[in-house]
Amino acid sequence: MKTCFDVIKTLMRTEKGTLLEPQRQYLFQVRPGANKIEIKKAIEEIYNVKVQSVNTSIFSGKRKRVRQEFGHTSDWKKAIVTLKEGFKIDVT
Repeated sequence: MKTCFDVIKTLMRTEKGTLLEPQRQYLFQVRPGANKIEIKKAIEEIYNVKVQSVNTSIFSGKRKRVRQEFGHTSDWKKAIVTLKEGFKIDVT
């Protein structure tokens, strides 16, 4: 059985993410197989907030070269979570 901590990997603290905070939007890196319903339930359980909407984006890994060998970075998924009016996640 998946827990909420299996769905959410991390809260992303990026420059773009901090620009979204006044609009009650937060960026999360989530498990690639997670759907929007699982993400919403996990955020509400972990942070005790009400989620208005969840938007997701899937990013494919890039081909990287290490010396003479070629490798590949992992695929990952980003979720932009919008909270309902009056709710806020303390990121400090």
